[in-house]
Amino acid sequence: MFESEERFHEVNVPVEQKQRIKDFLQGSVYCWCKNRKHEQFKLQDLLGGDNTDWTGTPLIVLYLRHIDAGHDHDSAMKTAAQDAGWLLKQVLNEDGRKFQSHPGYTRSYEWVS
Repeated sequence: MFESEERFHEVNVPVEQKQRIKDFLQGSVYCWCKNRKHEQFKLQDLLGGDNTDWTGTPLIVLYLRHIDAGHDHDSAMKTAAQDAGWLLKQVLNEDGRKFQSHPGYTRSYEWVS
């Protein structure tokens, strides 16, 4: 849950797929919080860089949804990452722990232990 009031956006994917994505994101958050306490994180810290290829993960659904809608690769990746960011925000809000949200060009989060 967040310490402050936050805005949310619904991502339109089937409920079962959305839950798999959220479970995947929750695992990423748990790993970050365990190994990097008191450090802010962004979605790209969890799923970017060496983890940009989402093939074989539940997140691929987000990318394929935009490809199927006619977007090119770059546009589909950008929009899928935005969708993943909204889902990450939902995951953090549903978590029993408290998080701070830090606005910016790319929103970052911090576990308040």
